[in-house]
Formats: sequence, C-alpha cells, structure tokens
Amino acid sequence: MTTHATIRAGIGGWVFDAWNESFYPAKMPKTKHLQYAGSQLRAIEVNGTYYGSQKPATFAKWAADVPDGFVFSLKASRYCTNRKVLAESEPSITKFLTQGITELGDRLGPILWQFMPTKKFKPDDFAAFLALLPEKQDGIALRHVVEARHESFCTPEFIELLAKHNVAAVCADHESYPMLADVTSDFVYARLQRGSDDIATCYPPDDIDLWAKRLKTYAGGGAPSDLPLIAAGRSVEKQPRDVFAFFITGGKVNAPAGAMALQQRV
Repeated sequence: MTTHATIRAGIGGWVFDAWNESFYPAKMPKTKHLQYAGSQLRAIEVNGTYYGSQKPATFAKWAADVPDGFVFSLKASRYCTNRKVLAESEPSITKFLTQGITELGDRLGPILWQFMPTKKFKPDDFAAFLALLPEKQDGIALRHVVEARHESFCTPEFIELLAKHNVAAVCADHESYPMLADVTSDFVYARLQRGSDDIATCYPPDDIDLWAKRLKTYAGGGAPSDLPLIAAGRSVEKQPRDVFAFFITGGKVNAPAGAMALQQRV
C-alpha cells in the first residue's frame, strides 16, 4: 500500500472569456482550449451536464483532448436532485448515467450530486436516494459525491448514511454553506470558493499552503486537525485516498492560477 494517493487540483469548466487573457495563450483557437487546460491542470469539474445532456461523441472527444491521468468530474443533472421526493429520481438518474458518460473511460472522475441551498435533510428520503446510485455503469466503476448546502445536513446521521454507501461529502470552503470535512468515502472532494479576482493565485499563497497541507493529510489517510467534523467521535479507517480540489466561483478569473499553484505544492 502506498503512503498517499493522487491529489488533483482543477477548475470549473474550460470556457470563460476572462481566461482568454488570464490563462490561455494569446490568439489560441477556442477549439484548443481544452487541450491546453489539460496540459496545465489535473482535473476539470463540468457544470454543463447539470443543465443538459451531452452526446456520447462529445464525451469521447473530451477524453481524447486530455492526457493520461486527467479526469473530468461531472455535475449530475438538476432533474435528479432538484425535486421534492428524492426517492422518485431513479428515471432521471438512469437518463443521466446512460447518456454516454462512460465514453470518458478512465478520464471519468467523481459524479457530483449538488442540492439546492434550500433542500433540507430528510433521512429516509435521502437514504432512498443514495441507494439509487450505482457502483458501476457499463462496467466502469463510479464515484459519487454529494454537495449538501443546508445546515440541516450537519448531523452525524447524514455522515453515517454517506459512509454506508461509500459516497463522499463535498468539503466546501464557502462563505455561507456548511463545511462537511468528514471522510465518508475512499476519496475526498473539496470545492474552494472563497477566492478573489484581486489575488493573482485566486487564494492568498498562505491559504494555498494551508490547503495543500490539508489535502496531503487527506491523501495520506488522515483528516486535517484544523477542520471541524460533524461526527467528531467517528472511527475512520486510515488508508490512502484520492483527493480532488476545485477552485470554483470566487476569484474565477484567476482560478487556473490557483489550481496550478496548489498542484505544485502537493
């Protein structure tokens, strides 16, 4: 067993007008942007899959445009999570998973199931939802991560539910959403959302150093001692865990620089 697993730092998407000046080389055709992003970063979180389906050929092209070891995290369709009764979402989940995402092959990273900030935790319904998430699709293993953004999820019962199904909780560094830093799966997923366009590396260098230390602790099988846990007394097996960290929302202009700076530190 290795002493640590893979840490990948990335950004949300690869299409953003400001990046034509702050990230991509001058006069580079937009058709080359994904290839360039893939050469500089280790992962991208795709938001477009939240709003609509893609064709299998599209996923295959994305996979061909990035190097070995690069992964795409896909945000699951809003029709799966934006509903009153989550237990009734199986048709939408099936539609999302069968649209051709496995054309990504080994470039397929975690699937992010994001819930509205107003969505409250209902234990039985959420347990039913987690039971609908398959371990495989077309023979390819799936990794699932949940972003719960309502304070009602800050309960050990939610943490235990995730662990039962080997589903990760988004560790959100956000001004108002709760931080769920508990380890509940064989990987860890962080969304760093407090950046600023006024900072060249999105986050201040000292904060990037701090997050690099935290991510390395997670990768080594531990949990950062400076992050609060919802289920503090819970026993977690110490084992290497892959880690994904995305600079999202805040400081988007310099998010690529932040991801590259963080990647250098880990």
